[in-house]
Amino acid sequence: MNLSAPTQIVFIISVVIAIIGVLAALGILAFIPLASVWIVLIAFIVLAGGCLMRGA
Repeated sequence: MNLSAPTQIVFIISVVIAIIGVLAALGILAFIPLASVWIVLIAFIVLAGGCLMRGA
């Protein structure tokens, strides 16, 4: 399995999702129904998927 760097858009999407998760953990975004750890996990999965898929 060859890993490649994710595209810039995948990286930006994962960073935005991670920031939303951190803000939810701090209580700033209290209206989000998911636990913040799941939001950050989704951000990691998006970033890992971008590394595993070539050209994504």
